[in-house]
Amino acid sequence: MSTEQRPVPTPTIGIPLMTDGTPKVAARNVNVYYGDKHAIRDVSMDISQREVTAFIGPSGCGKSTFLRCLNRMNDTIDICRIDGRIAIDDRDIYDRKMDVVQLRALVGMVFQKPNPFPKSIFENIAYGPRIHGLVDHKSDLDQLVQSSLERAGLWKEVKDRLDQPGTGLSGGQQQRLCIARAIAVQPEIILMDEPCSALDPIATSIVEDLIDELRASYTIVIVTHSMSQAARVSQKTAFFHLGDLVEFDETEKLFTNPQEQRTQDYVTGRFG
Repeated sequence: MSTEQRPVPTPTIGIPLMTDGTPKVAARNVNVYYGDKHAIRDVSMDISQREVTAFIGPSGCGKSTFLRCLNRMNDTIDICRIDGRIAIDDRDIYDRKMDVVQLRALVGMVFQKPNPFPKSIFENIAYGPRIHGLVDHKSDLDQLVQSSLERAGLWKEVKDRLDQPGTGLSGGQQQRLCIARAIAVQPEIILMDEPCSALDPIATSIVEDLIDELRASYTIVIVTHSMSQAARVSQKTAFFHLGDLVEFDETEKLFTNPQEQRTQDYVTGRFG
């Protein structure tokens, strides 16, 4: 990412940049290119601590691309190039001195399709803390596994079968296992890329309730194709369209009184 200092843009209507204190995540003038394709154009936003921020927009609009900038997942794509600045707690995450492994422990990720490791339920949770050196004793690891599963609302369902494969759980349980796995490495931010799109309505409701509980302890950013889900779980919503951040505001305001015509057209179903 370029280290050139660029001026912070004057925010457009509906794209608030925080002026009272430091946001958890601050993005300024972020551009993302896949080869010659300009996928994200000049995006600036502040993401507040211990809130749920939802990214909405039609398929291919750039919301998942921008989400993956927040923990440098796009680094794995050879043709991807990023410029601008993204800071967590005022530290530039694209600084050459940034340890990407530690960054991804700080910023956990839950994907669209549940992806438990081909290991036992216990080892799915224990693996991350073990490789990051977060625990010294077996008893501490046992407690961390239990507390992570409890926070993900899964402990009572799996406590008697921790030695069984995580892949043997139902889809909704697998997704909560992946959330527990992310929690176990003690992140401060959790990114969720359409975490309920592969789940049935009952499992979706359970995960949504979990998201609401987790925001007391974590900053959560969720990409969702469901506007009703964004309305239910988030405090702020960003609407992306064709690589642009069209509008970013409090969720209720964005859905009931959007400032931009493209937002109005999208939330009323005229396109998308």
